[in-house]
Amino acid sequence: MSLNASCLFCRIIKGEIPSYKVFESSKVYAFLDINPLSEGHTLVIPKYHGAKLHEIPDDYLSDIIPAAKKIALALGATPDDAFQYNILQNNGTMAHQVVQHVHFHVIPKPTEAEGLGVGWPQKPTDFDALKKTHEELVKKIESL
Repeated sequence: MSLNASCLFCRIIKGEIPSYKVFESSKVYAFLDINPLSEGHTLVIPKYHGAKLHEIPDDYLSDIIPAAKKIALALGATPDDAFQYNILQNNGTMAHQVVQHVHFHVIPKPTEAEGLGVGWPQKPTDFDALKKTHEELVKKIESL
């Protein structure tokens, strides 16, 4: 566990700031958001300080999604798809990250008015540019 003494979420993990904890493991801490978009809005964070996803060790990240799934199930997710929700994770202030510690939001979407509202300004596809991007990205991924 690597924590930062001045980070709000690290201080929550250490118990210096109170939270409404809903789940904890050796590598993950989850608690209710104090500014929720809907009832049950939960934050799932690694017990490792890093501002962006690529700064977190894989073994911490591998515990995040199973924890988010447990929370979604506890909030009411069922096979009949009646319960709807978003999993959100932002990296950097331009990407709307407020607290500079990796965190995933589990946000119930009970109605159109509640939960996360998303605008998705799609652009027309330039298939030549898309092919070039694909080739470059595959090459870089293969070298990681």
